[in-house]
Amino acid sequence: MAKNKSRHSFSSGPFSSGEASNQRDGSPEEDEHYISKSQAKRDVEAMQKLGEKLVKLSPNELDKFDLEERLKDAVLFAQTIRSHSAHRRQMQLIGKLMRQTDTAGIQAQYERYHNQLSEQTARFHQIETWRDRLIKEGDTTINELLAKYPQLERSRLRQLLRNINKESEQNKPPKSARQLFKYLKEIMLESD
Repeated sequence: MAKNKSRHSFSSGPFSSGEASNQRDGSPEEDEHYISKSQAKRDVEAMQKLGEKLVKLSPNELDKFDLEERLKDAVLFAQTIRSHSAHRRQMQLIGKLMRQTDTAGIQAQYERYHNQLSEQTARFHQIETWRDRLIKEGDTTINELLAKYPQLERSRLRQLLRNINKESEQNKPPKSARQLFKYLKEIMLESD
């Protein structure tokens, strides 16, 4: 019984009923700066993920971001590392550097960049769809496309479609289909 009594003697004191020694007093100034441990952990994980996204960018893409020199160098170095454990350590360093910088600004830059890529990808899919419809349907799609994009030349579209059909019949590479995509991209992106 004495053993049990000594074990429970902790419960009667200034820190009883689960209170921690680093209590908050609830003042407005303190509440404004208080961050829970779980929130701090989520913030660190978000910075780590942002660092991983930066490492996946090419050096040319990375140049578009306003990064501190040390962080940019660490990201570029991480891209060259092939050892798993060395890469993990470098990512930890990047996470540490991210905590010392304005991650909100970097996140905003990344989101703008990502949105631009998404828009560009959507435009390319739209152009591919037009190209495929032109190849499949011919003149009816040419008329529809010319109504939407009058800058296109009917004769050039028809010539490219004839070349595509010849290449298909002769089992040649789709050189004209690529040329059609390039022509559509040039005109459609210019007019948007």
